[in-house]
Amino acid sequence: MPIKCHNRVLLLLVILALAACALPFVNFAPNRLMSGEGRAVWQVWTFSPVLLAIALVLLLALALRQGRLPLLLTLILSELLFAVLFWSAGLAATHLAAVESPLARTSTGSGLWLWLALCLLACSDAIRRLTDRPLWRWLLNAQIWILPLLLLFSGELNDLSLLKEYANRQDVFDDALAQHLTILFGTLIPALLIGVPVGLWCYRHPARQGSVFAVLNVIQTIPSVALFGLLIAPLAGLVKQFPVLSTLGIAGTGLTPALIALVLYALLPLSRGVLAGLSQVSPDVLESANAMGMSPPQRFWKVQLPIALPLLLRSLRVVAVQTVGMAVIAALIGAGGFGALVFQGLLSSALDLVLLGVIPTIALAVVIDAIFALWLALLKGKNDD
Repeated sequence: MPIKCHNRVLLLLVILALAACALPFVNFAPNRLMSGEGRAVWQVWTFSPVLLAIALVLLLALALRQGRLPLLLTLILSELLFAVLFWSAGLAATHLAAVESPLARTSTGSGLWLWLALCLLACSDAIRRLTDRPLWRWLLNAQIWILPLLLLFSGELNDLSLLKEYANRQDVFDDALAQHLTILFGTLIPALLIGVPVGLWCYRHPARQGSVFAVLNVIQTIPSVALFGLLIAPLAGLVKQFPVLSTLGIAGTGLTPALIALVLYALLPLSRGVLAGLSQVSPDVLESANAMGMSPPQRFWKVQLPIALPLLLRSLRVVAVQTVGMAVIAALIGAGGFGALVFQGLLSSALDLVLLGVIPTIALAVVIDAIFALWLALLKGKNDD
């Protein structure tokens, strides 16, 4: 009988993992100033090819099997492989620093990044096939990070160049995190206070929707750097005309134009989310609520809002993740945040410093997205019950 593959996604990931063996596992440099050279996994650990081959053969065998048990074994094996690769990177950095020099810098190579990404994709695909319940999917995806986080906080990865960069700039990193969170919440709160009423007004006045969304669409098409720049001159002129504004922290550059621009970008998805959520409420439901003697405020809070809430949360989820990413660009006008680390690293050609700004930005976006995903999953579970 011909061999049939029941999981083509996993088969493709295994093939890509084999190709990743040709890429460097880590990059080693004698010190921070010199560019590193790539080292393959077998140059760091002589026994590693055997272990990787066993893992890939097992995953290949699981791709040929059908049923829930192969999917569960795929999840467990991929998760363990992800944690082992994470741990081996820190162990390789410690080993190379002990053998070569304490000043040596070891960073993760492109091959290791690709293997880690492939492991996460294999886990995600297995979880998607195992269950269709959002809450269970969320829990299974969350538990993948338990072992890597334990390794991170245990100090096993401290000899990696990225964590050495963090140790040298911990105060700067903490300030950047606080500034990034300030930009995030300073955007979301005003955006909600403006976007939700705009969406409600458009819902109650359908004839005005075209003009309102035309303006918001135009704002959305302006590049972020251009919008930041357009706000500098008016704000600087306003502060010059009314010096008292400077005592409130308002200036032509810095946090003020960044928050204004990011709030403007957030209005379109939020307003559309409110409008779409309210529009999906059936007229029959509203008529039944009216027949029960509900007043307009009661209909809104007890009927329309609960039905529209999932779409509103999805819109807010998009805005939150979008804001985390765009806040990096805001560092160009002095708003701070992780973008300051990114651009400082680019100017000094320090890749570790760039990653010190990029990776926490990605992690923050993922955490925020996961929080909203959990919220939506709980809402769906509550509605199903």
